[in-house]
Amino acid sequence: MSVRRLSATPAEDEIDAWHAVVTAAHTHDLPAGVPGPGRVETAGLLRIDAPRSRIVRLAVPSEGGGPGYAGVALLRLFEDEANRTTAWIGRLAVRPDQRRRGIGTLLWQEIQTILEREQRQSVSLELEIGGEGEQFAKNRGFVCGLQLVLYVQRIDDEAADEAAAPELPDGYRFVEWQGTVPAANATCYAGVRNAMADTPMGELDQEPMRWDEESATAAQSRFVERGGVLLTVAVAAPDGTYAAFTEVGVRSPGDVRAQQYETAVAPAHRGLGLGRAVKLRMLQLLREQEGQEGLGLSVREIATHVADDNGPMRAVNKMLGYRPERSVGIFQARVPGPVLQALRDGAGDSPEQPTEW
Repeated sequence: MSVRRLSATPAEDEIDAWHAVVTAAHTHDLPAGVPGPGRVETAGLLRIDAPRSRIVRLAVPSEGGGPGYAGVALLRLFEDEANRTTAWIGRLAVRPDQRRRGIGTLLWQEIQTILEREQRQSVSLELEIGGEGEQFAKNRGFVCGLQLVLYVQRIDDEAADEAAAPELPDGYRFVEWQGTVPAANATCYAGVRNAMADTPMGELDQEPMRWDEESATAAQSRFVERGGVLLTVAVAAPDGTYAAFTEVGVRSPGDVRAQQYETAVAPAHRGLGLGRAVKLRMLQLLREQEGQEGLGLSVREIATHVADDNGPMRAVNKMLGYRPERSVGIFQARVPGPVLQALRDGAGDSPEQPTEW
């Protein structure tokens, strides 16, 4: 067996082979009813790099020269100054029928080589708490640096109706767009994104990114280029700056579950109910867009990750009818450290959990 490194423009058959692995792993490893990745999402992740990052795409061909891949891994090397010494494993999956044959370890060994060459001090990934992948990671020196709960809200849930219509203080107003932020909004949008600087990061080395007009625009543009639909609701303050915002993305056309990405309120405007207001307005937009021609949206629910110690956001979500689905953790290993030594020692293989950024 050997590891192949895919190019930045993988062919259609390579994307199909990759998608078959992550789909099979998702079905095997996650609870029934959790929607899997769409093919458009897979193609976008492989072909469009994340902002201020370099992506390494790894695959292990099936044994015996058969078609497809036995396992895949996607490594994100951060290029922003605050995170240049760390990295993120955005995907590591082995087909269920190919596990316990050393394929996961082989992928880890290739990741080790890359991390050492890039002089990264740590690497992280997301795993299901209590899943088989957690033990695989712990055997290689990973520890949970941030525990999260994934919450899901049905967009037709009456709890959101009971929370009342979105209301803003005098002088504040909603600003909304679909897709990439308009040029006229980009500066204010970047400013409010920096309100995420105090997001709980637990014991992780990774730091919240700092945003300017160019990088904030690129972040939304890349999502759209990957084939996703992105909706943003912001609140403009009386002085014209943005006081709050929230983003929801649909990664592949036809997805029934949208992903809640950033939600933040600028420190100077907290305590005014703006977090609740932007999320309620977003819910209205999703309901209004159901069935509209040209959008291709079939959203029935929204999923969001919230840190255990993020009390204010957990309270807002509870009021809006979000219900906990499962617990996940961000696990981190030092490089060099136990993870590399375990790889050199040839630690045993076990089923891997699919992870994503």
